[in-house]
Amino acid sequence: MPDFGVIADVSETLRIVLNDALSALAPPASAELHDLRGNIPDMPARLTIFLYDVQEDMSQRNRPHQRGVLPPDDLSIRKPPMALALRYLMTSWSDSRLTDHIILGRTMQVLYDDAILNGTQLAGGLALTDQALKVTMVPLSLDERSRVWFSIQKPYRLSVAYEVRVVNLDSETFDRRRPVSSRRLDYAEAEGGA
Repeated sequence: MPDFGVIADVSETLRIVLNDALSALAPPASAELHDLRGNIPDMPARLTIFLYDVQEDMSQRNRPHQRGVLPPDDLSIRKPPMALALRYLMTSWSDSRLTDHIILGRTMQVLYDDAILNGTQLAGGLALTDQALKVTMVPLSLDERSRVWFSIQKPYRLSVAYEVRVVNLDSETFDRRRPVSSRRLDYAEAEGGA
């Protein structure tokens, strides 16, 4: 069950998948989670993965409650998980524009070829669960990208944005109910009935 660490688990999953893909480049590059603050060195070459937006996925808002069984014979009724959409900005950093382009190209290729992450690809609490994460490129205008860079007070740098959904954040609260164990029906004959 995805708990409160699910956002970190999704970020780590992306880092591992991209780090594996970038380490095969010549020269190799690495992927790292970063908030883009401070000085980011160009050497060795790297890809920063910056989580810049977390939103509730409104398309998943009306999911049914989850039912389960609690010992000895009680039922649990839990709110459906909160569905999240996470947005990431991925930026390459190296001492060469050509290397930056290669890193971004490899990143886009990997996330296009493997747009659904599941099973053994998932990290942390998501590992080996039935969860599946869909990764899609987010079309951001130059103005939207500039606002992101302005908000972190850095000069604009070539980057790509991706959205990961549906990230399920389970609720901890549930209702415990006892199942109906017997019932009694009384039928009264209607007066003057048939």
